[in-house]
Amino acid sequence: MSRVAIIDYGAGNLASVVRGLSAAGADARVVSTLAEAAGTTGVVVPGVGHFNATSRLNETWRGWIGDRIRAGIPLLGICLGMQWLFDGSDEAPAVPGLGLIAGRCTRLSGDVKIPHVGWNTLRCDRRPSVLLEGVPDGSYAYFTHSLAAPAVDDAVAVTTHGYDFSAAVETGRVWGVQFHPELSGRVGGRILANFASACAGAR
Repeated sequence: MSRVAIIDYGAGNLASVVRGLSAAGADARVVSTLAEAAGTTGVVVPGVGHFNATSRLNETWRGWIGDRIRAGIPLLGICLGMQWLFDGSDEAPAVPGLGLIAGRCTRLSGDVKIPHVGWNTLRCDRRPSVLLEGVPDGSYAYFTHSLAAPAVDDAVAVTTHGYDFSAAVETGRVWGVQFHPELSGRVGGRILANFASACAGAR
């Protein structure tokens, strides 16, 4: 069984992520210290709210996460956690992202409702993805956000709310989703099961 550490850095949606991963067959645990995170085979950075909250993921956490990535341990960023995988966000310009994916998150613009809340389609035809295996092109997922990452080369799914932006990204064994898989029904369940399976194979 995969042992997944869900990092609590004060940015919420922890209980729903635990339920979603547990339903997917993972041993999911909320952790707030490195000692609690020891021995895990997968890491989730969840989050809702302001990008400034990610400043609590300090150099100690960043170093630990970097070590896990280099060891081949899967990492999943959800919503704010996905935005943190990028260089940064215009929402908190002084707060650096993890920098695994080039680009900055910007406020949604155009003649659209902000925040973007609700179900939206995923265009999953950009390239094969471990995380999105078995998720048909055009599937619906649940979004709630005001900023978004550009539709970069590492995007394995994009969606549109006024313009195209990254809905899911993948680089190596690091994934991020702008939507909430734990709130996205059967599609989200499949995505979390794919992640749990990847974590079960990590040692």
